Amino acid sequence: MEQQKILIGAHTSAAGGSPNALHQGQEIGATTIQFFTSNQKQWNGRIITAEEVAQWEKLLDETGISQVMSHDSYLINLGSQKEELLEKSRNAFLGEIKRCHQLKVPYLNFHPGAATGATEEACIETIIASLLACEKEVQQGTTRLLLESTAGQGTSVGHRFEHLGTIIHEVRHKIPIGVCIDTCHIFVAGYDIRTLAGWEKTLAEFDEKIGLKYLMALHVNDSMKPLASKRDRHAQLGDGEIGIDSFKAMMQHPLLREIPKYLETPDPDFWEKEIKMLRDFAT
Repeated sequence: MEQQKILIGAHTSAAGGSPNALHQGQEIGATTIQFFTSNQKQWNGRIITAEEVAQWEKLLDETGISQVMSHDSYLINLGSQKEELLEKSRNAFLGEIKRCHQLKVPYLNFHPGAATGATEEACIETIIASLLACEKEVQQGTTRLLLESTAGQGTSVGHRFEHLGTIIHEVRHKIPIGVCIDTCHIFVAGYDIRTLAGWEKTLAEFDEKIGLKYLMALHVNDSMKPLASKRDRHAQLGDGEIGIDSFKAMMQHPLLREIPKYLETPDPDFWEKEIKMLRDFAT
């Protein structure tokens, strides 16, 4: 596989407009990026103008960056049992989908939800209902929704593959759906990916509980916290509990090397170096 076709990037900043995320991606040698289409800590979504769309499309062509992924707002909880929060979350999520359609973003990554004051089962049922309620809007474009694997911190669901598999099974015929594995999250959730053998075991379970055809993207992060700690603290690659051998195995694995990968490691100053390192691992 040619190096330039290996899709590796990071979550770049769209401050001042979405095209700036592409500029930063180009500066760090990224071939793909993740970004927020709006402020991730505000309910009111940003308006994307026709001029911004034109600039975005021009830069996509100039930079060659592809398979871009958006990350939804941290405020959204599609599994909330609180009526007001659930309504706000569903409306905000529709806004996320609309902005992705405007920019023709291939993937919208989102945290499944949290079981605030309810069982995991009730939360998962609510997430399914929330996604099905988006069917009409999703069909207006080509964006695929990606469930992000979670760390299991607090009352969040999605830290077990069976959670994600249940959701996908119920919506797959109506919603374009997939999964983004976060390496830090699955590690602290209890999936040991520190070695090639660990990756093989993890992927076998993913295939059994979800189906490998639904694995569409990877968030690439080391972990400050140990295996099965359920504590979500990202670290630079090789500086955490997962270790560099895991990421070498990831880049060389035939089921993983061609999947788009997005760094969310804490210090952007290291992204260019980390992207180069991952690309070198794949050669």
